[in-house]
Amino acid sequence: MNHMRKTAMIKELPYEERPREKLIQCGAETLSNTELLAILIGTGTKEVSAIMLANRILALEGEGISYLTNCLPEELSDIPGMGMAKSCQIIAAIELGKRIATKPKEKKINIKSPEEVASLFIEEMRYLKKEYFRVLLLNTKNEIIMIENISIGNLNSSVVHPREVFCTAIKKSACSMIAVHNHPSGNPMPSQTDIEITRRLVEAGELLGIKVLDHLIIGDGIYVSLKEKMLL
Repeated sequence: MNHMRKTAMIKELPYEERPREKLIQCGAETLSNTELLAILIGTGTKEVSAIMLANRILALEGEGISYLTNCLPEELSDIPGMGMAKSCQIIAAIELGKRIATKPKEKKINIKSPEEVASLFIEEMRYLKKEYFRVLLLNTKNEIIMIENISIGNLNSSVVHPREVFCTAIKKSACSMIAVHNHPSGNPMPSQTDIEITRRLVEAGELLGIKVLDHLIIGDGIYVSLKEKMLL
């Protein structure tokens, strides 16, 4: 009988208190162990909510969450309402956490010159039949955080807009960036459009506090740096 039930189902909780919605709004770090487990469990049963199942898992041993590091799916599936599928989801998530924790950080590439940037792209981009516009996002040590494709096609001011170029840079807290695009003709000499787009990006970067260090144009085995050409 529903009126006798003491544990509320997740859908009956206030919207902002539901684990999944809370994660989206406030971040995973704000969730309790119970709430994180409830998200992995996904759904409960007619009798128990995912949160109640999560509490039962944490109560299996005195170790709490640490118990899951060496737990078997069969142990979790013995809990009424869990089943093997939910148990495997939790064990898989724990294993991913272990692998992430033990994986050594990859050494970041430190950019010191336009030549180093060109060496990363020239062999691939020299053969492209369309214009690809990419940006290298850098941290305070000029190490590459990530490389992002911004647009594919003919380069123009409507395709390469500052809002697209800087969107990920802001999310990744990039300190600076370097733009790179290719000329399918093989001739890397910058056009007037290339120069105008670069200047727009530099101006936008100054407002946002993300410096545009350079813009490289890749041709057939050769490249041009707008910084070296003093066109920034």
